[in-house]
Amino acid sequence: MFGRKKRQIERLLIVEDEPLVAFDNEHFLRDEGFEIVATVDRVADAVAVLADGVAVDLVLVDIGLADGSGLDVARAAKARGIAALFVTGACPDGGREVAAGCLTKPYTQRELLGAIDAIGDALAGKRARRVPAGFTLFQQVADRGG
Repeated sequence: MFGRKKRQIERLLIVEDEPLVAFDNEHFLRDEGFEIVATVDRVADAVAVLADGVAVDLVLVDIGLADGSGLDVARAAKARGIAALFVTGACPDGGREVAAGCLTKPYTQRELLGAIDAIGDALAGKRARRVPAGFTLFQQVADRGG
């Protein structure tokens, strides 16, 4: 009778090098009805997933990764017309040009879900219902192409 609402964003790629954060996000988001396409901890692995042409609606990406910067992942996502959400300690300089938004750590699961939903609303041309604490929605979300 009460089904989950239809979301603009359903398929996620998680790029996180802190194992506990990656594990928690993956399991929470799966329980919330998202499909986790992959969870990886390196730029090279994330770019490979994107290059494979797997359907991804949003990339959740940390900035500081062992083999480089999450900015490179966001650039690769943008080139494919895929939105990226930075989930990091501090939003990076230059992030506004390549990502849909930034959620600063530490964040709660509800704040993460709210950030994803706000990006989904923006992608659908709607005004975000709620913008969680620690989240910045960048204005150019509607222009995802490279």
